[in-house]
Formats: sequence, C-alpha cells, structure tokens
Amino acid sequence: MEKINFNPVWKMSIRGEGKEYPATVPGSVYNDLLRSGRIEDPYYRDNEDAALKLMDNEFEYVGTFNLNQTDIADADEVLLRFNGIDTLADISLNGQMLGSADNMHRIWEYRIKEILTGGENEIKIVFHSPTKYIAEEFEKDPAILGTEDAMRGFPKIRKGHYMFGWDWGPRLPDAGIWKNVELLKVKKAGFTSTYIHQEFNKDMSRVSIRVRCKAFIEEFITEKPEIILNKDSGFDIKVSVTDPKGSVIFENADGYSDLTIDNPELWWPNGFGEHPLYTVKIGLFDKEGNLLDSSTKRIGLRKLEISTAKDEYGAEFAQVVNGVKFFAMGADYIPEDNMLPLCDADRTRKLLSDCVAANFNSIRVWGGGLYPDDYFFDICDELGLVVWQDFMFACANYRLTRHFEENILTELKEQIRRLSHHASLGLWCGNNEMEMFVDQGTWGAKFEIKSDYVKMYEYLFPRLLEEEDPDRFYWPASPSTGGGFDYPNDPNRGDVHYWEVWHGNKPFTEYRQFYFRYLSEFGFQSFPSMKTIEKFTLPEDRNVFSYIMEKHQRNAAANGKIMNYMEQTFLYPNSLDTLVYASQLLQAEAIRYGVEHFRRNRGRCMGTVYWQLNDCWPVASWASIDYYGRWKALHYFAKRFFAPVMVSCEEEGLLTQSLNVNAEPFDVKKSIKLNVTNETMEKKTGVVSWQLRDASGNILKEKEETISVDPLSAVWLEKTDMPDAKLYENYVSFKFTSEGETVSCGTVLFCAPKHFRFRDPELKVSVNGDEITVSASAYAKSVEIRNENDDLVLSDNFFDLNADSKTVKIISGKADGITVRSVYDIR
Repeated sequence: MEKINFNPVWKMSIRGEGKEYPATVPGSVYNDLLRSGRIEDPYYRDNEDAALKLMDNEFEYVGTFNLNQTDIADADEVLLRFNGIDTLADISLNGQMLGSADNMHRIWEYRIKEILTGGENEIKIVFHSPTKYIAEEFEKDPAILGTEDAMRGFPKIRKGHYMFGWDWGPRLPDAGIWKNVELLKVKKAGFTSTYIHQEFNKDMSRVSIRVRCKAFIEEFITEKPEIILNKDSGFDIKVSVTDPKGSVIFENADGYSDLTIDNPELWWPNGFGEHPLYTVKIGLFDKEGNLLDSSTKRIGLRKLEISTAKDEYGAEFAQVVNGVKFFAMGADYIPEDNMLPLCDADRTRKLLSDCVAANFNSIRVWGGGLYPDDYFFDICDELGLVVWQDFMFACANYRLTRHFEENILTELKEQIRRLSHHASLGLWCGNNEMEMFVDQGTWGAKFEIKSDYVKMYEYLFPRLLEEEDPDRFYWPASPSTGGGFDYPNDPNRGDVHYWEVWHGNKPFTEYRQFYFRYLSEFGFQSFPSMKTIEKFTLPEDRNVFSYIMEKHQRNAAANGKIMNYMEQTFLYPNSLDTLVYASQLLQAEAIRYGVEHFRRNRGRCMGTVYWQLNDCWPVASWASIDYYGRWKALHYFAKRFFAPVMVSCEEEGLLTQSLNVNAEPFDVKKSIKLNVTNETMEKKTGVVSWQLRDASGNILKEKEETISVDPLSAVWLEKTDMPDAKLYENYVSFKFTSEGETVSCGTVLFCAPKHFRFRDPELKVSVNGDEITVSASAYAKSVEIRNENDDLVLSDNFFDLNADSKTVKIISGKADGITVRSVYDIR
C-alpha cells in the first residue's frame, strides 16, 4: 500500500454552541479548547470539575482536504485509516456515513474510493458524550461494576479506564482523534500481518528467521478478508536483513524460506549486555515484480521466556533471556498524561532513560491505561527494558456479549500484530487484578461474570495468541498462579500484588515475612516536589488537608495515612516543604525495605516491580518520578537498590520488635546480617566492611571480610550481634568495595529516626563546574541536594554521610540556589 499525501485542515466545535475552534490531529477536545482559551488548565486547582462537566456535550470535528483524481486513478481501492479515535464517534465522508467507532484501542478503516471526489473533500466526525454513555449503560446493567475510584459504568466502554478516574488520576475522559489519520492507495493486495519467528540452535550460535505473512487480496476481499501467504498464493515475498552495524546480510531473499544467521549479536536486557537491533524489510510483490506493500521492523535476536517450574517452595516465576534467569527490577508504568496530545517520543525517552539511569531492566505496562505508542517499544528495544504488557482490562467486571467479544478480539489482534516483533516485549498478560477480584466476588462478580472471565482470559485470549504470537509467553492475570482461580495471589507461586504495607497499614518490616516469587505491585505514597505543588495551588491551598490538596490526592484518606506512617518514623515537620521531604523519605525507605529483602533472597524471589513509575497529572501518589519529571527520593533509592551489585543489611532493632516507648522494658535484640547480591554474569570479589558509630560519626567498632559472589547469586555474611550498641546513639555503616572503589554502601539505625539523637551535621555545600560536594561534621542521613527549581538530576542524592563528604555529578539542571538538608532538619 502507498500513502497518499494527506493533510486535512481541521476545525472542531461543541455541538449547540455555534462556534468553531482550530483543531489539531492527532489531538483532543481538551487540548484544542485549552489552546483556544475556551477552557482553563484542567490540572490547576479544581478546574477538573468544569472540564469533566464539559464532556456531557457532543463534539464535531471537520477536516477538509483537496484531492487530484489522477492520484488515485491506478488504485484498486483507497482506504481511510484512523489509527485512533477516542471513542464514541460517527464518521462520514462527503456527507456519506462510513461507520461508527466505539473503541479507542482499535484502528478504524474504511474503503472510500467511490466516495472521493476531485477537489475538496470533507471528513466529519461527531463524538458522543462518554460520560452520558456510561451513565446510561450503568442504568441498563448496574451489575457490571469496577473500582469505586472511577466513574460508574466505565467498564462498558473500550476507552482508557484511567480517564474516568483512579486512585491516582483525575476524572478527565477526553475525546478526539488521538492518533494519526492516513489515506492509503491499494493495488491488488496488502499485508495485514508480518510475523517474524526466531529459532535458535542449542548453544545459540545460529538463528533461523522465518517470516509468516497474512494479506488481503483485493479481488477476493468480500469472501476472504485475509489469507496466509504461501508459494501458491500468487504473490512473492522478498526479505532483506541488515545487521546492527548497517551491513546487509540478506537482500531480497525468498520470504518463503528460512534465513539463517551465524554468530548472531544477541539482544540482552539492561545490565546484562548490549541491545543490538537488526532491520528486517519485507516486501509483497506480484508475479510481474511490482511492489504492492512493504513492512519494515527492527528486531532483537534473543530467546525470552518465563520459567514457572515447580520447586521446593511452590513454583518459580522467573524471566529467562538467552538461557539466563534474571531478577526483574523495575516499576509499573501508567499513561503519561490525561491529555494525550501532551505526550511525545521525547518525553517518553526521557522517562525511560531515567529508568535505565536507576538500573531498571524491566517495566510493566498496567492494564487500566493505553497500549503504548510504537516509539515506547522502540525506545525499550534500544535501552534494554523488558516489557510486561497487560491487555487493557483492569479492576472491573465485563459482560461477554457477542459485540463485546468481537470488539475486544479485534482490538487484541491489532495490538498483537503491531507489537509482537519487539525485542523488549517480554510477555502478554490478560488483565490487572481481575482473577483475584472475581474469585473474591468483588463488585458483584457472580456466576455469569465468573464464567465470562474464564472465557475471555483463559480461552479466547490464549487461543488468539496461539495464532498471532505463538512465541510469546501469556499469563492470564496479574496477580495469578496461572489461572483457574487457584489462589491467584499465592506468595509461593506466580506473581503477587502485595499492599499490606500501605493499604493494610503494616510496618515496613512486614515485607520480611514473605518470599514472593515475583512481586509485580507494591507501593507507598509521597507528595511531589514543592515546585510541583506550586504549579496547581495558590498559597492558601498549601496544607495537606486543604480542599485543593485533597483534590490532588485520589486515594481515600491517603494524606492522613502518610501522616500516620510519618508519626511512626519522623519528628513532626515544621513546614509543608519539610513534610514533603519527609514523605518522600518514607516512600523511599518503604520500597527499599522490600526490594533489599527480596534481592537478598534471589533465586526464591525473582522480581520486584514497584508501583508506580510516573504520574499522569500533578498529584500525591506512589510515583517515583512526578508529573513534571522531577525525581523523588524513591528514584534515587531505586538507583541504589537496583544496582547490579548491592550490599544490604538485615538489622534487628526496635523496628523489628516494638516501637512502643511505653512498653514494659525488655532486652532489645540488636544485630546486623549483611548480604551482597550480584545481578551480573561475572564473579565479583571485594571487601565487605561495617562500622559501629556514634552520632558524631566516630567509629566505635569495625570489621571487614573479603568475599566472592558468584554470578547471578546472593551471599550472606554471618550475623553479628551488637548487645552493647546504644539504641538511640549508635548506628552502623557498611559498604562493599572492589578494586579500591566503593560499589555499594548504606547505614542502619536500631530505632526510629525520630528517636535517634542526631547531632547537627552542619552541612556545607560547594559547586565546581558540573560537580557538587557536600560535607558533614556528624552523621547525616538522607542528604538532599536541590536547586531553586528543584529540577536537578544528580549522579546520587538522598545519601548518607558519616561525618565525611561526597561529590556528585550534575546530570541535568542548573546549580542555581543550591541548598542541602538531612533528616536532622525534620523537626
């Protein structure tokens, strides 16, 4: 197929208002009206409410374009393709109705050659109200329920669920032509699918590539929408392959035969090797040698699997690349904005590069949002991030009518075909949390809903994948043990979502009670940067219990929950700015406590993916990077606790025994047990040392030990009891050094920070070019460096000082108005 030069001029209107506004495509109602000054920023204060009310209207988009009939004279057909329509829309061309759309996750394509005219043509799209639609559908079928954080009826529309609200997102169900529109000229035939199969020999020194193509044949389009092409189909397939360095390996090779590559450059996840990409060009030719269609894809040569083998604990859940089991380290990704035109490849590249900077090797695309754009996967391919891809079903019950089945199977087929070639795509997952909730009868999930659940996720979806992506692992839900409502959140099998720390108000130490096989959700909230808060508030709003601050906190009573955990940990902050700092430390410490424990138990546990990476608007949430791209403390902690080689400490103290200062006096056990985990494929040898110190940083006792840690393993050192350590005055520092360099380090207390008798560390800071040096005269915990705009990204931040100094590199941002603080300043 050939793209026709096609640039309609678009205008939009609110039906009944009588006024037109310039429109952009791709774009959205909110974005067009915001650009025209018709609405105010939906993210500022409580403007969300007015923006939500606006969606009770209908909207009209009109695009006009000129066409020369000679441009399409040789075409057998012309297709008008909408790659994304959000969501309920009637589409017409030159006054003739083409059809209606009802799924934003699908392509909508129409055959229009006979409708096109020479000269001006007009596309008209009428968007119907998504809010009125779901309200009406809910009245018809109130049994179909979902999370109470979203608007009632949201499961009845195939639209990003998060747009109707979530416990971190606003109710802003935008509408519009959210992806590009294409005009395509068809001659004889065109590809509908190009699938690339890889098959390695035993030692992976050779790989055979086989393409499997499906196409529509224009002559038989009404009888057979598509066929699987073979040598007898009457068409030739030619394949060209270029290696990562740009050298052509195959040129116009026979696409019906296997292509063999010796000594392939293998694709590896971040931290395990390079991420080379081969380019595969597939051409469809008629027997006269005319090119009818083509497809170009970048692929990585790798074998990526999931092991669910039974073992002494239950059954493992481990990702395996090129025969190597690796520990997944990453976070859950949500859509980057509620106004989709504000998203682009540069913004996504920055976000994903920040993941790599924090030593991620994995990322999970959560099922209540959107299937990411092609550029998201292109970037993950380039950076070595393995993607867990949910299908877009989350926290809701669905009724499997005939129309719904056809609609979602078309949606899945198109997404699978679009994404299946990507090296980074690790697995498909049926849904987010529905096996668990349906099993519990949540949201009225009774027998019929349970039956429909099984049909969808355990029959229809895997059967479709057997046809469309047979090489990829499928997991029916997250969390799950493999389906069948077989204890889907079992700590000893499959993947787990664990929320007792946070939702259950359990202390951070609770993580140590479990040895989850793969933890795909766990999290803890914090407030975003003060500079972010200032973007959506007035000065009088800046109190965590104000109306506006609670509007930008979507998890019920969560600001109070943060304060509850804060009361257990820190002294009461003396300002909102200090409270924000303390909340970010709480979040970072909570997730650190979990990740370090699970990495110490590598082998039994093989993945920690925390909730969540990012925000879709400025809000208090579980994100480690806020809406404006500012790193919270958690993201710096992640860089340390996801480091390929990490030393950590399993301490005993008041946190593991009792924080009640009025408890009957008892003998508090005080000990440390160090561990070094090595998530590389090289043996690591070095020195582990620890120092018992007083609050001034003076060393009271110390010890060191040389150890070797095998590849992909974790090694425990002997437990050291410290009965003479003073609970409120002594702490332990520890580090792992190799070849004279500190690889990893940390400190632990035996009491809550609020009770530790910190000395004023008298922090001093200096700037020299792209380096910042901070020094302390005493123990300084969680030292934060920030500039006036709080947009610095540093090589390290929120680190501990043992009455010494540390120099960090400026990665981005300007060193203007640098200030520093530590836990000592939370008072």
